[in-house]
Amino acid sequence: MHVFVTGGAGFIGSHTLVQLLRQNIQVTAFDNYSNSSPIALARVKRLAQSDFSIVEGDICDQAGLRAAMQAAKPDAVIHFAGLKAVGESAEKPLAYYRNNIAGSISLLEAMDCVGCRNIVFSSSATVYDPVKQPPFTEEDPLGAASTYGRTKQFIEEIIRDWSAANPEASAVILRYFNPVGAHASGEIGEDPVGIPNNLMPFISKVAQGSLPQLQVFGEDYATTDGTGARDYIHVEDLASAHLAALGYTDQNKGCETFNIGTGRATTVLEMVRAFEKATGKSIPYTIADRRAGDVSTTVADVSKATRVLGWKAKYDIDAMCQSSWNWQSRNPRGYDNAG
Repeated sequence: MHVFVTGGAGFIGSHTLVQLLRQNIQVTAFDNYSNSSPIALARVKRLAQSDFSIVEGDICDQAGLRAAMQAAKPDAVIHFAGLKAVGESAEKPLAYYRNNIAGSISLLEAMDCVGCRNIVFSSSATVYDPVKQPPFTEEDPLGAASTYGRTKQFIEEIIRDWSAANPEASAVILRYFNPVGAHASGEIGEDPVGIPNNLMPFISKVAQGSLPQLQVFGEDYATTDGTGARDYIHVEDLASAHLAALGYTDQNKGCETFNIGTGRATTVLEMVRAFEKATGKSIPYTIADRRAGDVSTTVADVSKATRVLGWKAKYDIDAMCQSSWNWQSRNPRGYDNAG
């Protein structure tokens, strides 16, 4: 099998590449490095002890994407590439619609050109209507509260329509909850550009000393300690979900959607305490007002993924914190000036 991976140098893409290669699956990684580094792909090769094709390109460059697809002639696509910051999406909505939606359409058209009919799409729990009380099931109503979430929701609908129009097509949509953690080697991990938007890399940089303190938004939520609670999923578990989804597309037609999480919610302060336990370092924090659009709790119902894909998360919060710190302490500047 040959798999074309868009956004292959990114946080989730790089971890998925390692697992694909260790299963002796041929891959082509396609990335424009706008929020990633080619160093990640060099490290993937070392970790997997396997070579693979790398194409620097942008999913919005229709001609370049089509040429890369023609050269690879893949059996399946895993689609990670896309802009992903909720706050930035509110400031630059047209850039998000152009990149995420138009880029995904270009990808599906390129797949059609080479007769590739299988795709696994990187979606998000942000597509769910925040009014709904968790846990979220795949049948719950959608109603993304951010521009970023709406791009994911619209792409889901595009993929459903594309698969319905192609009897031989097989599409799996994976709705991630909150990916964290890093590869056990400490060689690849999350390396956000600028100040992190997500909790775990922010905590990591506070522990490292490059940021002074963590800002906790809200302490009056209906949770055990008043801080927001989220369903965190280890990136290695998330990567294995993509392999399970890939196997599903090889045996089934149509379009299916799966939640990918642990089914357990962890508050911000619980995560802080777990990180302190994993590192032996104090994480100073201050309490700030709630952020607009934040909800009390998000947690996945993952029973469908377990039942249909035979997939279940293995790693707990302690393992997530330990692997994140292993990555951060070994790579204090991420991939910058790394080898």
